[in-house]
Parts: sequence; C-alpha cells; structure tokens
Amino acid sequence: MTYVHAVLKSALEHAVREDELPRNVARNVKTTTPRPRRFQPLTAAEARQLLHAANGDRLNALYELALRTGLRKGELLGLRWEDLDLDGGTATIHRSLQRTRSQGLTVLNTKTLASERRIALPTECLSSLNIHQEQQQEERQAAGTGWTDNGLVFTTPNGKPLDPTNATRRFRRLLESAGLRAIRFHDLRHSTATLLLEQGIDLVVIKELLGHAHIGVTAGVYAHVRLRLQRQAIDTLGNALGPTDAPDDPPTAGVVR
Repeated sequence: MTYVHAVLKSALEHAVREDELPRNVARNVKTTTPRPRRFQPLTAAEARQLLHAANGDRLNALYELALRTGLRKGELLGLRWEDLDLDGGTATIHRSLQRTRSQGLTVLNTKTLASERRIALPTECLSSLNIHQEQQQEERQAAGTGWTDNGLVFTTPNGKPLDPTNATRRFRRLLESAGLRAIRFHDLRHSTATLLLEQGIDLVVIKELLGHAHIGVTAGVYAHVRLRLQRQAIDTLGNALGPTDAPDDPPTAGVVR
C-alpha cells in the first residue's frame, strides 16, 4: 500500500507541475509505516547442525558460502568462476541471477553500487569450492556435448543456471533432513549478520560484507540483536558493580578517551 501511494503521489505531482490538476490530493493521505519483515536467524548450534547435514551434498559449497558470508541467493547463483580468486581467498560480487518476465533466468548487474564488493572467503569456503570445482569438471565430462558452458559456479548437472526456486526447494529438503525448523533461504543471510554481531564484529564490517548501501540499514535491521547485546553488557557491568565480599583491587591509573 505504501508503494502504491508513493507511485500515485508522484504521478499526481507531475500532473500539478503540468497544470493539469490544481493540487495533489495524495499529499494529504497519511500512510502507515510498513512493519519490518520478521526473520528467524539460526542459532550457532543450528548453523553447525546445518553445515554438518550439508557436508557431502552436491551444493555444499553453496550453503557454506550463504551461511559464512551472507551473500544473497541471487548473488550466489550468479557467481562465475572468474569472480573467484581461490588462491588469494577472495570473491568479487557484481552479478546476480534473477528470473525476469521477458528473459527468464538471466544474470544481471547488482542493483546498487554498494552491492558491488570484494569479500574475503573463509578457509572452509575455499575448501568446499575446490571440491565443488572438481565435481563440476566430472559433471562436464559426463554431460559431454550436452554441457552448457556459461562459467557459473552453481549449475544443474548439465551446466545450466540453477533456478532460484529449485535452490529453495533443495534447501527446504536439507533443513528437513537435518531436523531443523523451516526458514527461508534468505534467513541464512540474516543468520550470518546476527552471529557476527553476537561475536562483537563491528557494524561497519558487517555492512561491507552484506553490501548494504548505508550503515543505517544494517543497524535498523539488526536492532534487536544490538539491544540484546546492550542488555548483556549492562548485566555484566551490574555484576561488576554489585556487592562482593572480596577486597577491592587497588586503583590503577588509566586514561579515559
């Protein structure tokens, strides 16, 4: 509804500028602020359980990257081998696989400049990607002339782009086999950010890793995590300032900046 109102308001504003209407009546309409979409990130124990279940899966490298780097599903499926530096341990993100009405599955540039980024790859991801590359070479040989060569990292067994819907179906089956609750594939991205925050990683680093345009987006989405960490910090301080039978430590010199 908010989006519809914005489009209508913009159209009427143009009509006012062209003297086709005396005033923009949409200005007087107040819309409610959209409620943020709720998500349920995995806990650290659940994340370890998922990674254990994915070990040996044909798309193990996909799940490893999703959970350990927070890449979007489209960014993962749009990765090409040329985007990866497995020796240097980095990945360049500037493409996304999307399904469009006119072209079907197609690889597009990322939506914003902030989404274009280079990220460091964890050792675990490098290992799973090397294994995945070897498996893909075997699939290429098995497919022979039926192989579609597009350079994508994650494909079907005959080299075609991996449909995002099919990737979601496989992910749901993996959750079920792992005995985990049902979550969206996108919640892996939220899980990455939440776990990083809980480990004390700075918001700026998380913003750059996720490819958010502004740090306010990162801070706003994960405000619940920051509040929980604040409570933990306050409780820790409260314990330190609480009554104790032990003698006070002698004061030490320090500089407060």
